[in-house]
Amino acid sequence: MKIVVIGGTGLIGSKLVKKLGEHGHEAVAASPNTGVDTLTGEGLAEVLKGAEVVIDVSNSPSFEREAVMKFFRTSTGNLLAAEAAAGVGHHVAVSIVGTERMPENDYFAAKIAQEQLIEKSGIPFSLVHSTQFFEFARGIADEGTVDGKVHVAPVLFQPIAGDDVAQAVGRTAVGTPLNGRIEIAGPNQYKMDEFFRKALAAWGDTREVVADPQARYFGSVLGERSLVPGEGAQLGTITYKDWLDRSAAK
Repeated sequence: MKIVVIGGTGLIGSKLVKKLGEHGHEAVAASPNTGVDTLTGEGLAEVLKGAEVVIDVSNSPSFEREAVMKFFRTSTGNLLAAEAAAGVGHHVAVSIVGTERMPENDYFAAKIAQEQLIEKSGIPFSLVHSTQFFEFARGIADEGTVDGKVHVAPVLFQPIAGDDVAQAVGRTAVGTPLNGRIEIAGPNQYKMDEFFRKALAAWGDTREVVADPQARYFGSVLGERSLVPGEGAQLGTITYKDWLDRSAAK
């Protein structure tokens, strides 16, 4: 089938295009780099011709409150309208585990708005809520660094490899629309401070990790289960150690 991947040149999108292509699908990467802009609508009608499924893994270039909300509302609205006109039968979007638990977070609020547009669109859909990606661990550590020490909340944390995300999203895309959500997460659950102590040691990074209950996570104070899925989540198979080993080998 023809599957259009919005954000198809990014971290998860490029993995999706590759995996879907290996399984015999016509996977098309759609992004500003390929002449498709969901904010302006440029190229949408053309790329969606004959598409049966659209996967949206695009992301806002800015996380500032007004900018991120405008991005997801405008981009998703334009995309859904173009899908309706093209007769697309399945819309798949990647979101975040815990969005509804932190609606005060500007980014999460924008993702909630995106999901509401999808749910009301009338197009059969599937939402894949993922935990944080291994690929962003270093950025989280840097974001939490104060006076040379990494401050993170001692709450539950269950990150996942980008390859496992792409696997789950691809599998969902070629299946029957859920008209609901699934949650995906990595195979192992940690306390966040313990994860980062092990991660920094593996990186050869000498920064001290401080368990700080008031440490902010992209602007939000976390509860014990803010970042982990509920029961029944689909778990990936790649551990962080495996992922690091693979990354080092590339």
